[in-house]
Amino acid sequence: MESTCTKEPTTTRCRRRLHLHYKHRRRGVYCFFFTGIFPEKYLIFLTILYILGLITCAGPLLTILHPPPPPPPGSLYRSQELFLKLWPEIQSDNASALELDNLWRYRRKLKEQRPCLDANAPPEHPVFQGLQRYLIVDANGGLNQQRSSICNAVALAGLLNATLVIPHFDLHNVWNDPSEFGDIYDEDYFVSTLKDYVTVVHELPNELMESYNFSISNIPSLRVQAWASARFYLDEVYPVLQETRVVRISPFANRLATSIPPHIQYLRCLANYKALRFSSTIMDLAKKIVNRMTVKSLNSGGKYVSVHLRFEEDMVAFSCCVYDGGETEKSDMDAIREKGWGKKFMQKNRTFAPGLNRVNGRCPMTPVEVGMMLRGMGFSSNTSIYLASGTIYHEERYLEPLRNMFPLLQTKESLATSDELASIQGFSSRLAALDYMVCLYSEVFVTTQGGNFPHFLMGHRRFLYNGHAKTIMPDKSKLVVLLQNESLSWDSFKDEMETMLAESDRKSIMVPRVKKSTRKGSIFLNPLPECRCLWESHNSTDFLC
Repeated sequence: MESTCTKEPTTTRCRRRLHLHYKHRRRGVYCFFFTGIFPEKYLIFLTILYILGLITCAGPLLTILHPPPPPPPGSLYRSQELFLKLWPEIQSDNASALELDNLWRYRRKLKEQRPCLDANAPPEHPVFQGLQRYLIVDANGGLNQQRSSICNAVALAGLLNATLVIPHFDLHNVWNDPSEFGDIYDEDYFVSTLKDYVTVVHELPNELMESYNFSISNIPSLRVQAWASARFYLDEVYPVLQETRVVRISPFANRLATSIPPHIQYLRCLANYKALRFSSTIMDLAKKIVNRMTVKSLNSGGKYVSVHLRFEEDMVAFSCCVYDGGETEKSDMDAIREKGWGKKFMQKNRTFAPGLNRVNGRCPMTPVEVGMMLRGMGFSSNTSIYLASGTIYHEERYLEPLRNMFPLLQTKESLATSDELASIQGFSSRLAALDYMVCLYSEVFVTTQGGNFPHFLMGHRRFLYNGHAKTIMPDKSKLVVLLQNESLSWDSFKDEMETMLAESDRKSIMVPRVKKSTRKGSIFLNPLPECRCLWESHNSTDFLC
Protein backbone atom coordinates (compact mmCIF):
# COMPACT_ATOMS: atom_id res chain seq x y z
CA MET A 1 0.00 0.00 0.00
CA GLU A 2 2.87 2.30 0.81
CA SER A 3 4.59 1.77 -2.47
CA THR A 4 1.37 2.43 -4.26
CA CYS A 5 0.80 5.55 -2.27
CA THR A 6 4.32 6.87 -2.85
CA LYS A 7 4.31 5.97 -6.53
CA GLU A 8 1.10 7.78 -7.56
CA PRO A 9 2.18 11.26 -6.46
CA THR A 10 5.44 10.79 -8.28
CA THR A 11 3.64 9.91 -11.50
CA THR A 12 1.28 12.84 -11.11
CA ARG A 13 4.15 15.24 -10.53
CA CYS A 14 5.94 13.90 -13.59
CA ARG A 15 2.91 14.33 -15.75
CA ARG A 16 2.38 17.86 -14.43
CA ARG A 17 6.01 18.75 -15.22
CA LEU A 18 5.72 17.32 -18.70
CA HIS A 19 2.48 19.28 -19.28
CA LEU A 20 4.01 22.56 -18.08
CA HIS A 21 7.13 22.00 -20.14
CA TYR A 22 5.09 21.35 -23.25
CA LYS A 23 2.88 24.37 -22.60
CA HIS A 24 5.82 26.76 -22.22
CA ARG A 25 7.53 25.26 -25.18
CA ARG A 26 4.40 25.70 -27.36
CA ARG A 27 4.01 29.33 -26.28
CA GLY A 28 7.60 30.00 -27.12
CA VAL A 29 7.16 28.52 -30.57
CA TYR A 30 4.13 30.78 -31.23
CA CYS A 31 5.91 33.87 -30.03
CA PHE A 32 8.94 33.00 -32.09
CA PHE A 33 6.69 32.34 -35.09
CA PHE A 34 4.92 35.80 -35.00
CA THR A 35 7.96 37.82 -34.05
CA GLY A 36 9.94 36.00 -36.67
CA ILE A 37 7.53 36.65 -39.50
CA PHE A 38 5.90 40.01 -38.42
CA PRO A 39 8.12 42.67 -36.92
CA GLU A 40 6.71 44.67 -34.02
CA LYS A 41 5.62 47.65 -36.18
CA TYR A 42 3.45 45.31 -38.29
CA LEU A 43 1.81 43.95 -35.17
CA ILE A 44 0.79 47.52 -34.26
CA PHE A 45 -0.59 48.04 -37.78
CA LEU A 46 -2.57 44.78 -37.59
CA THR A 47 -3.99 45.82 -34.24
CA ILE A 48 -5.15 49.16 -35.64
CA LEU A 49 -6.61 47.41 -38.68
CA TYR A 50 -8.47 45.04 -36.39
CA ILE A 51 -9.97 47.94 -34.41
CA LEU A 52 -11.01 49.73 -37.60
CA GLY A 53 -12.69 46.54 -38.78
CA LEU A 54 -14.67 46.38 -35.58
CA ILE A 55 -15.78 49.99 -36.01
CA THR A 56 -16.75 49.40 -39.64
CA CYS A 57 -18.82 46.39 -38.75
CA ALA A 58 -20.35 48.09 -35.73
CA GLY A 59 -21.58 51.10 -37.78
CA PRO A 60 -24.28 49.25 -39.76
CA LEU A 61 -25.23 47.34 -36.62
CA LEU A 62 -25.72 50.57 -34.66
CA THR A 63 -27.75 51.97 -37.56
CA ILE A 64 -30.07 48.98 -37.37
CA LEU A 65 -30.37 49.23 -33.60
CA HIS A 66 -30.64 53.04 -33.56
CA PRO A 67 -31.93 54.24 -36.99
CA PRO A 68 -31.60 57.99 -37.82
CA PRO A 69 -34.74 60.12 -37.50
CA PRO A 70 -36.95 60.32 -40.59
CA PRO A 71 -36.58 63.40 -42.84
CA PRO A 72 -38.87 66.28 -41.87
CA PRO A 73 -42.22 66.50 -43.70
CA GLY A 74 -41.91 68.25 -47.03
CA SER A 75 -38.15 67.77 -47.41
CA LEU A 76 -38.43 65.11 -50.15
CA TYR A 77 -39.77 65.56 -53.66
CA ARG A 78 -42.71 63.16 -54.05
CA SER A 79 -45.02 65.30 -56.18
CA GLN A 80 -44.88 63.10 -59.28
CA GLU A 81 -45.87 60.00 -57.30
CA LEU A 82 -48.80 61.80 -55.69
CA PHE A 83 -49.93 63.12 -59.06
CA LEU A 84 -49.96 59.64 -60.59
CA LYS A 85 -52.02 58.40 -57.66
CA LEU A 86 -54.54 61.25 -57.81
CA TRP A 87 -54.70 61.67 -61.58
CA PRO A 88 -57.87 59.54 -62.06
CA GLU A 89 -59.70 61.70 -59.48
CA ILE A 90 -58.36 64.92 -61.02
CA GLN A 91 -59.61 63.84 -64.45
CA SER A 92 -63.07 62.90 -63.18
CA ASP A 93 -63.50 65.99 -60.97
CA ASN A 94 -66.65 67.65 -62.34
CA ALA A 95 -67.06 70.23 -59.60
CA SER A 96 -68.05 73.73 -60.71
CA ALA A 97 -65.11 75.63 -62.18
CA LEU A 98 -63.94 79.03 -61.01
CA GLU A 99 -65.22 82.02 -62.94
CA LEU A 100 -62.33 84.39 -63.59
CA ASP A 101 -64.67 87.40 -63.50
CA ASN A 102 -65.59 86.70 -59.87
CA LEU A 103 -62.31 85.32 -58.61
CA TRP A 104 -61.08 88.35 -56.64
CA ARG A 105 -63.36 89.36 -53.78
CA TYR A 106 -61.27 91.73 -51.71
CA ARG A 107 -61.33 95.40 -52.56
CA ARG A 108 -58.79 97.98 -51.53
CA LYS A 109 -60.17 100.75 -49.33
CA LEU A 110 -58.11 103.87 -49.76
CA LYS A 111 -57.96 106.04 -46.68
CA GLU A 112 -58.16 109.78 -46.91
CA GLN A 113 -54.84 110.93 -48.31
CA ARG A 114 -52.85 114.11 -48.01
CA PRO A 115 -52.91 116.45 -51.02
CA CYS A 116 -50.37 115.54 -53.70
CA LEU A 117 -47.11 117.39 -53.34
CA ASP A 118 -45.58 119.39 -56.14
CA ALA A 119 -43.19 117.08 -57.95
CA ASN A 120 -41.07 120.10 -58.82
CA ALA A 121 -40.53 121.09 -55.19
CA PRO A 122 -37.18 122.83 -54.60
CA PRO A 123 -34.25 120.48 -53.91
CA GLU A 124 -32.60 120.25 -50.50
CA HIS A 125 -29.26 121.49 -51.88
CA PRO A 126 -28.15 124.52 -53.90
CA VAL A 127 -28.81 124.33 -57.62
CA PHE A 128 -25.71 124.05 -59.81
CA GLN A 129 -24.66 127.25 -61.48
CA GLY A 130 -22.85 127.22 -64.79
CA LEU A 131 -21.52 123.90 -66.08
CA GLN A 132 -23.66 120.76 -66.02
CA ARG A 133 -22.80 117.83 -63.78
CA TYR A 134 -23.36 114.23 -64.89
CA LEU A 135 -24.37 110.97 -63.24
CA ILE A 136 -23.31 107.65 -64.76
CA VAL A 137 -24.50 104.28 -63.38
CA ASP A 138 -23.82 100.69 -64.42
CA ALA A 139 -27.01 98.62 -64.25
CA ASN A 140 -26.23 95.01 -63.39
CA GLY A 141 -28.33 91.84 -63.18
CA GLY A 142 -31.30 90.68 -65.23
CA LEU A 143 -34.16 92.66 -66.76
CA ASN A 144 -35.87 93.88 -63.61
CA GLN A 145 -32.78 94.35 -61.48
CA GLN A 146 -31.56 96.64 -64.26
CA ARG A 147 -34.97 98.33 -64.19
CA SER A 148 -34.63 99.14 -60.49
CA SER A 149 -31.18 100.61 -61.18
CA ILE A 150 -32.61 102.87 -63.88
CA CYS A 151 -35.44 104.12 -61.64
CA ASN A 152 -33.05 104.72 -58.75
CA ALA A 153 -30.70 106.58 -61.10
CA VAL A 154 -33.51 108.91 -62.17
CA ALA A 155 -34.36 109.60 -58.52
CA LEU A 156 -30.70 110.15 -57.62
CA ALA A 157 -30.17 112.51 -60.57
CA GLY A 158 -33.12 114.52 -59.31
CA LEU A 159 -31.73 114.54 -55.78
CA LEU A 160 -28.27 115.70 -56.90
CA ASN A 161 -29.63 118.01 -59.62
CA ALA A 162 -27.45 116.15 -62.12
CA THR A 163 -27.86 115.23 -65.76
CA LEU A 164 -28.34 111.49 -66.18
CA VAL A 165 -26.42 109.60 -68.85
CA ILE A 166 -28.44 106.71 -70.31
CA PRO A 167 -27.44 103.76 -68.06
CA HIS A 168 -25.04 101.12 -69.36
CA PHE A 169 -26.00 97.45 -68.90
CA ASP A 170 -23.40 95.04 -67.54
CA LEU A 171 -23.04 91.69 -69.29
CA HIS A 172 -23.41 88.72 -66.91
CA ASN A 173 -22.39 85.18 -67.83
CA VAL A 174 -25.68 83.76 -66.44
CA TRP A 175 -28.10 85.93 -68.45
CA ASN A 176 -25.55 86.34 -71.24
CA ASP A 177 -27.54 89.13 -72.89
CA PRO A 178 -25.54 91.93 -74.60
CA SER A 179 -28.66 94.11 -75.07
CA GLU A 180 -28.29 97.81 -74.42
CA PHE A 181 -30.88 100.29 -73.13
CA GLY A 182 -32.34 101.07 -76.56
CA ASP A 183 -32.76 97.37 -77.40
CA ILE A 184 -35.18 96.89 -74.51
CA TYR A 185 -36.72 100.30 -73.81
CA ASP A 186 -38.03 103.16 -75.93
CA GLU A 187 -35.12 105.52 -75.41
CA ASP A 188 -36.69 108.64 -76.93
CA TYR A 189 -39.89 108.19 -74.94
CA PHE A 190 -37.83 107.79 -71.75
CA VAL A 191 -35.96 111.06 -72.38
CA SER A 192 -39.06 113.05 -73.34
CA THR A 193 -41.17 111.82 -70.42
CA LEU A 194 -38.54 112.93 -67.90
CA LYS A 195 -37.50 116.18 -69.60
CA ASP A 196 -39.45 118.43 -67.19
CA TYR A 197 -37.90 116.70 -64.17
CA VAL A 198 -34.49 115.24 -65.05
CA THR A 199 -32.31 115.90 -68.08
CA VAL A 200 -31.21 112.68 -69.76
CA VAL A 201 -28.47 112.49 -72.40
CA HIS A 202 -27.07 109.64 -74.45
CA GLU A 203 -23.41 110.30 -73.68
CA LEU A 204 -21.01 112.69 -71.99
CA PRO A 205 -19.92 115.80 -73.91
CA ASN A 206 -16.61 115.52 -75.75
CA GLU A 207 -14.86 117.98 -73.43
CA LEU A 208 -15.38 115.58 -70.51
CA MET A 209 -14.77 112.42 -72.51
CA GLU A 210 -11.44 113.83 -73.63
CA SER A 211 -10.38 114.10 -69.98
CA TYR A 212 -10.86 110.33 -69.65
CA ASN A 213 -9.33 109.35 -72.99
CA PHE A 214 -12.82 108.86 -74.47
CA SER A 215 -13.51 105.79 -72.33
CA ILE A 216 -16.21 105.62 -69.66
CA SER A 217 -14.28 102.84 -67.92
CA ASN A 218 -11.49 105.32 -67.16
CA ILE A 219 -13.83 107.34 -64.94
CA PRO A 220 -13.19 106.31 -61.32
CA SER A 221 -16.12 104.33 -59.93
CA LEU A 222 -17.56 105.15 -56.51
CA ARG A 223 -18.41 102.19 -54.30
CA VAL A 224 -21.64 102.85 -52.45
CA GLN A 225 -23.16 100.61 -49.78
CA ALA A 226 -26.54 99.00 -50.43
CA TRP A 227 -29.66 100.99 -49.53
CA ALA A 228 -27.67 104.21 -49.04
CA SER A 229 -29.80 107.09 -47.75
CA ALA A 230 -30.51 110.40 -49.47
CA ARG A 231 -28.49 112.13 -46.75
CA PHE A 232 -25.46 109.96 -47.61
CA TYR A 233 -25.58 111.06 -51.24
CA LEU A 234 -25.96 114.72 -50.32
CA ASP A 235 -23.10 114.61 -47.81
CA GLU A 236 -20.66 112.28 -49.57
CA VAL A 237 -21.39 112.14 -53.31
CA TYR A 238 -22.64 115.68 -53.98
CA PRO A 239 -19.29 117.34 -53.07
CA VAL A 240 -17.45 114.96 -55.42
CA LEU A 241 -19.88 115.80 -58.19
CA GLN A 242 -19.30 119.51 -57.65
CA GLU A 243 -15.57 119.05 -57.93
CA THR A 244 -15.25 116.58 -60.80
CA ARG A 245 -18.46 117.34 -62.77
CA VAL A 246 -19.05 113.61 -63.31
CA VAL A 247 -19.74 110.76 -60.90
CA ARG A 248 -19.84 107.09 -61.85
CA ILE A 249 -21.37 104.48 -59.53
CA SER A 250 -20.88 100.79 -60.23
CA PRO A 251 -22.61 98.53 -59.43
CA PHE A 252 -25.80 100.43 -58.78
CA ALA A 253 -28.43 97.77 -57.96
CA ASN A 254 -30.14 98.48 -54.62
CA ARG A 255 -27.88 101.46 -53.94
CA LEU A 256 -30.67 103.88 -52.96
CA ALA A 257 -32.89 103.57 -49.89
CA THR A 258 -36.62 102.94 -50.34
CA SER A 259 -37.45 105.85 -48.05
CA ILE A 260 -36.53 109.15 -49.75
CA PRO A 261 -38.09 112.65 -49.87
CA PRO A 262 -41.59 112.63 -51.48
CA HIS A 263 -40.66 114.81 -54.45
CA ILE A 264 -37.73 112.45 -55.22
CA GLN A 265 -39.92 109.37 -54.69
CA TYR A 266 -42.25 110.80 -57.32
CA LEU A 267 -39.40 110.63 -59.84
CA ARG A 268 -38.86 106.97 -59.02
CA CYS A 269 -42.59 106.32 -59.60
CA LEU A 270 -42.56 108.31 -62.83
CA ALA A 271 -39.60 106.36 -64.18
CA ASN A 272 -41.00 102.93 -63.38
CA TYR A 273 -44.67 103.36 -64.19
CA LYS A 274 -44.51 105.73 -67.16
CA ALA A 275 -41.09 106.58 -68.59
CA LEU A 276 -39.81 102.99 -68.91
CA ARG A 277 -41.83 101.76 -71.86
CA PHE A 278 -40.49 98.76 -73.77
CA SER A 279 -39.20 99.21 -77.31
CA SER A 280 -41.67 99.22 -80.20
CA THR A 281 -40.37 95.81 -81.32
CA ILE A 282 -41.26 94.25 -77.97
CA MET A 283 -44.52 96.18 -77.47
CA ASP A 284 -45.89 95.40 -80.96
CA LEU A 285 -45.21 91.70 -80.55
CA ALA A 286 -46.67 91.72 -77.02
CA LYS A 287 -49.93 93.23 -78.31
CA LYS A 288 -50.17 90.52 -80.99
CA ILE A 289 -49.63 87.73 -78.46
CA VAL A 290 -52.13 89.23 -75.98
CA ASN A 291 -54.75 89.49 -78.75
CA ARG A 292 -54.15 85.88 -79.79
CA MET A 293 -54.31 84.75 -76.17
CA THR A 294 -57.58 86.62 -75.73
CA VAL A 295 -59.10 84.91 -78.78
CA LYS A 296 -58.09 81.50 -77.42
CA SER A 297 -59.77 82.39 -74.10
CA LEU A 298 -63.26 83.22 -75.42
CA ASN A 299 -64.78 80.46 -73.28
CA SER A 300 -63.81 82.56 -70.23
CA GLY A 301 -64.71 85.95 -71.65
CA GLY A 302 -61.28 86.54 -73.14
CA LYS A 303 -59.59 86.31 -69.75
CA TYR A 304 -56.63 84.07 -69.09
CA VAL A 305 -54.22 82.96 -66.36
CA SER A 306 -50.49 83.64 -66.63
CA VAL A 307 -47.94 81.51 -64.79
CA HIS A 308 -44.35 82.55 -64.21
CA LEU A 309 -42.51 79.22 -64.02
CA ARG A 310 -38.88 79.26 -62.85
CA PHE A 311 -37.95 75.64 -63.55
CA GLU A 312 -35.16 76.55 -65.96
CA GLU A 313 -31.92 74.64 -65.53
CA ASP A 314 -29.95 77.64 -64.19
CA MET A 315 -32.63 78.35 -61.57
CA VAL A 316 -32.77 74.70 -60.49
CA ALA A 317 -28.97 74.64 -60.24
CA PHE A 318 -28.77 77.89 -58.27
CA SER A 319 -31.43 76.72 -55.79
CA CYS A 320 -29.36 73.61 -54.87
CA CYS A 321 -32.61 71.64 -54.60
CA VAL A 322 -32.96 67.95 -55.44
CA TYR A 323 -35.80 66.49 -57.49
CA ASP A 324 -36.22 63.00 -58.95
CA GLY A 325 -33.54 62.91 -61.64
CA GLY A 326 -30.98 60.90 -59.68
CA GLU A 327 -27.32 60.93 -60.67
CA THR A 328 -28.04 62.45 -64.09
CA GLU A 329 -29.68 65.43 -62.44
CA LYS A 330 -26.79 65.82 -59.97
CA SER A 331 -24.24 65.73 -62.77
CA ASP A 332 -26.23 68.26 -64.82
CA MET A 333 -26.60 70.68 -61.93
CA ASP A 334 -22.92 70.49 -60.94
CA ALA A 335 -21.90 71.33 -64.50
CA ILE A 336 -24.35 74.25 -64.75
CA ARG A 337 -23.25 75.70 -61.41
CA GLU A 338 -19.59 75.55 -62.42
CA LYS A 339 -20.32 77.17 -65.79
CA GLY A 340 -22.50 79.95 -64.41
CA TRP A 341 -20.91 80.73 -61.06
CA GLY A 342 -17.42 79.28 -61.23
CA LYS A 343 -16.09 78.02 -57.90
CA LYS A 344 -18.75 79.77 -55.80
CA PHE A 345 -20.57 76.52 -55.04
CA MET A 346 -17.35 74.55 -54.50
CA GLN A 347 -15.99 76.49 -51.54
CA LYS A 348 -15.14 74.47 -48.43
CA ASN A 349 -17.54 76.37 -46.20
CA ARG A 350 -20.41 75.93 -48.66
CA THR A 351 -23.00 73.44 -47.43
CA PHE A 352 -25.88 72.00 -49.43
CA ALA A 353 -29.19 71.47 -47.63
CA PRO A 354 -31.75 70.59 -50.33
CA GLY A 355 -34.25 69.22 -47.82
CA LEU A 356 -34.11 72.36 -45.72
CA ASN A 357 -34.42 74.54 -48.83
CA ARG A 358 -37.56 72.68 -49.82
CA VAL A 359 -39.14 72.88 -46.36
CA ASN A 360 -38.45 76.63 -46.30
CA GLY A 361 -40.15 77.14 -49.66
CA ARG A 362 -36.99 78.02 -51.58
CA CYS A 363 -37.18 75.34 -54.27
CA PRO A 364 -38.60 76.21 -57.71
CA MET A 365 -42.00 74.60 -58.25
CA THR A 366 -42.17 71.96 -60.96
CA PRO A 367 -44.86 72.08 -63.67
CA VAL A 368 -46.76 69.19 -62.09
CA GLU A 369 -46.86 71.02 -58.74
CA VAL A 370 -48.23 74.15 -60.40
CA GLY A 371 -50.87 72.14 -62.24
CA MET A 372 -52.05 70.27 -59.16
CA MET A 373 -52.23 73.50 -57.17
CA LEU A 374 -54.36 75.27 -59.80
CA ARG A 375 -56.68 72.29 -60.35
CA GLY A 376 -57.03 72.01 -56.58
CA MET A 377 -57.99 75.70 -56.37
CA GLY A 378 -60.82 75.08 -58.82
CA PHE A 379 -59.39 76.04 -62.22
CA SER A 380 -60.85 73.62 -64.76
CA SER A 381 -59.07 71.89 -67.62
CA ASN A 382 -60.70 74.46 -69.95
CA THR A 383 -58.77 77.34 -68.38
CA SER A 384 -56.49 79.17 -70.80
CA ILE A 385 -52.98 79.47 -69.38
CA TYR A 386 -50.03 81.48 -70.64
CA LEU A 387 -46.74 79.99 -69.47
CA ALA A 388 -43.99 82.61 -69.03
CA SER A 389 -40.69 80.80 -68.78
CA GLY A 390 -37.29 80.20 -70.25
CA THR A 391 -36.24 76.76 -71.43
CA ILE A 392 -37.59 74.30 -68.86
CA TYR A 393 -35.20 71.70 -67.48
CA HIS A 394 -35.95 68.38 -69.25
CA GLU A 395 -39.06 69.96 -70.74
CA GLU A 396 -40.50 66.87 -72.41
CA ARG A 397 -40.57 64.99 -69.13
CA TYR A 398 -41.57 67.68 -66.65
CA LEU A 399 -44.07 69.65 -68.76
CA GLU A 400 -46.24 66.72 -69.87
CA PRO A 401 -48.32 66.47 -66.64
CA LEU A 402 -49.11 70.20 -66.74
CA ARG A 403 -50.26 69.93 -70.37
CA ASN A 404 -52.45 66.96 -69.43
CA MET A 405 -54.12 69.00 -66.68
CA PHE A 406 -54.45 72.14 -68.84
CA PRO A 407 -54.63 71.28 -72.57
CA LEU A 408 -55.14 74.99 -73.47
CA LEU A 409 -51.64 75.86 -72.27
CA GLN A 410 -49.83 78.40 -74.46
CA THR A 411 -46.35 79.93 -74.63
CA LYS A 412 -44.80 82.75 -76.64
CA GLU A 413 -43.37 80.08 -78.95
CA SER A 414 -46.83 78.61 -79.62
CA LEU A 415 -48.52 82.00 -80.10
CA ALA A 416 -45.90 83.71 -82.28
CA THR A 417 -44.17 82.57 -85.44
CA SER A 418 -40.42 82.01 -85.58
CA ASP A 419 -40.10 85.04 -87.84
CA GLU A 420 -41.92 87.22 -85.29
CA LEU A 421 -39.63 86.03 -82.53
CA ALA A 422 -36.44 86.26 -84.58
CA SER A 423 -35.49 89.79 -83.45
CA ILE A 424 -35.57 88.88 -79.75
CA GLN A 425 -34.67 85.19 -79.84
CA GLY A 426 -31.49 84.45 -77.92
CA PHE A 427 -31.78 87.65 -75.83
CA SER A 428 -32.99 86.67 -72.37
CA SER A 429 -33.94 90.19 -71.25
CA ARG A 430 -35.98 90.93 -74.38
CA LEU A 431 -37.79 87.60 -74.07
CA ALA A 432 -38.46 88.33 -70.39
CA ALA A 433 -39.85 91.75 -71.37
CA LEU A 434 -42.27 90.07 -73.76
CA ASP A 435 -43.43 87.67 -71.03
CA TYR A 436 -43.76 90.62 -68.65
CA MET A 437 -46.27 92.41 -70.87
CA VAL A 438 -48.38 89.30 -71.58
CA CYS A 439 -48.52 88.54 -67.84
CA LEU A 440 -49.39 92.14 -67.04
CA TYR A 441 -52.64 91.91 -69.04
CA SER A 442 -53.76 88.55 -67.59
CA GLU A 443 -56.71 88.33 -65.20
CA VAL A 444 -54.72 86.07 -62.86
CA PHE A 445 -50.96 86.01 -62.38
CA VAL A 446 -49.34 83.03 -60.65
CA THR A 447 -45.90 83.43 -59.13
CA THR A 448 -44.02 80.25 -58.29
CA GLN A 449 -40.65 81.56 -57.13
CA GLY A 450 -39.31 84.77 -55.66
CA GLY A 451 -37.24 87.21 -57.67
CA ASN A 452 -37.42 90.55 -59.40
CA PHE A 453 -39.79 89.50 -62.19
CA PRO A 454 -42.83 88.75 -59.96
CA HIS A 455 -41.78 91.54 -57.60
CA PHE A 456 -42.03 94.22 -60.31
CA LEU A 457 -44.99 92.62 -62.04
CA MET A 458 -47.08 92.50 -58.88
CA GLY A 459 -46.34 96.16 -58.24
CA HIS A 460 -47.27 97.06 -61.82
CA ARG A 461 -50.51 95.11 -61.51
CA ARG A 462 -51.31 96.90 -58.25
CA PHE A 463 -50.74 100.19 -60.03
CA LEU A 464 -52.93 99.08 -62.94
CA TYR A 465 -55.75 97.36 -61.00
CA ASN A 466 -56.53 99.87 -58.25
CA GLY A 467 -54.16 98.43 -55.69
CA HIS A 468 -54.96 94.72 -56.24
CA ALA A 469 -52.16 92.55 -57.62
CA LYS A 470 -54.58 89.81 -58.73
CA THR A 471 -51.81 87.34 -57.99
CA ILE A 472 -51.71 83.81 -56.61
CA MET A 473 -48.83 83.53 -54.14
CA PRO A 474 -48.59 79.89 -53.01
CA ASP A 475 -47.54 79.04 -49.47
CA LYS A 476 -44.76 76.75 -50.63
CA SER A 477 -43.75 75.63 -47.13
CA LYS A 478 -47.26 74.30 -46.66
CA LEU A 479 -47.55 72.99 -50.19
CA VAL A 480 -44.44 70.76 -50.06
CA VAL A 481 -45.76 69.01 -46.93
CA LEU A 482 -49.03 68.21 -48.69
CA LEU A 483 -47.30 67.02 -51.86
CA GLN A 484 -45.09 64.60 -49.93
CA ASN A 485 -48.08 62.97 -48.23
CA GLU A 486 -48.85 60.07 -50.56
CA SER A 487 -51.90 59.09 -48.50
CA LEU A 488 -53.54 62.48 -49.07
CA SER A 489 -56.96 62.40 -50.74
CA TRP A 490 -57.91 64.72 -53.60
CA ASP A 491 -60.77 66.26 -51.62
CA SER A 492 -58.47 67.09 -48.71
CA PHE A 493 -55.94 68.61 -51.07
CA LYS A 494 -58.66 70.75 -52.70
CA ASP A 495 -59.77 72.09 -49.31
CA GLU A 496 -56.22 73.22 -48.58
CA MET A 497 -55.81 74.84 -52.01
CA GLU A 498 -59.08 76.78 -51.74
CA THR A 499 -57.85 78.23 -48.45
CA MET A 500 -54.53 79.14 -50.09
CA LEU A 501 -56.37 80.92 -52.93
CA ALA A 502 -58.41 82.98 -50.47
CA GLU A 503 -55.21 83.96 -48.67
CA SER A 504 -53.64 85.07 -51.97
CA ASP A 505 -56.69 87.25 -52.61
CA ARG A 506 -56.21 88.91 -49.23
CA LYS A 507 -52.44 89.36 -49.65
CA SER A 508 -52.87 90.89 -53.10
CA ILE A 509 -54.21 94.10 -51.57
CA MET A 510 -51.99 94.21 -48.49
CA VAL A 511 -49.40 96.94 -48.14
CA PRO A 512 -46.77 95.81 -45.61
CA ARG A 513 -45.50 98.41 -43.21
CA VAL A 514 -41.77 97.88 -43.46
CA LYS A 515 -39.51 100.38 -41.77
CA LYS A 516 -36.21 99.14 -43.13
CA SER A 517 -35.06 99.67 -46.70
CA THR A 518 -36.01 96.32 -48.17
CA ARG A 519 -37.69 94.98 -51.27
CA LYS A 520 -41.05 94.55 -49.49
CA GLY A 521 -41.26 98.23 -48.69
CA SER A 522 -40.40 99.51 -52.18
CA ILE A 523 -42.67 101.30 -54.63
CA PHE A 524 -41.77 98.59 -57.15
CA LEU A 525 -43.85 96.06 -55.20
CA ASN A 526 -46.28 98.42 -53.45
CA PRO A 527 -46.80 101.60 -55.48
CA LEU A 528 -49.67 102.86 -53.35
CA PRO A 529 -49.90 105.18 -51.55
CA GLU A 530 -46.52 106.70 -52.51
CA CYS A 531 -47.23 106.68 -56.27
CA ARG A 532 -50.88 107.64 -55.80
CA CYS A 533 -50.42 111.13 -57.22
CA LEU A 534 -48.99 109.73 -60.45
CA TRP A 535 -51.74 107.11 -60.55
CA GLU A 536 -54.48 109.73 -60.14
CA SER A 537 -53.04 112.20 -62.63
CA HIS A 538 -52.96 109.80 -65.59
CA ASN A 539 -55.23 107.22 -67.10
CA SER A 540 -53.71 103.78 -66.37
CA THR A 541 -53.79 102.77 -70.05
CA ASP A 542 -51.34 105.56 -70.85
CA PHE A 543 -48.65 103.58 -69.08
CA LEU A 544 -48.97 100.51 -71.24
CA CYS A 545 -49.24 101.75 -74.81
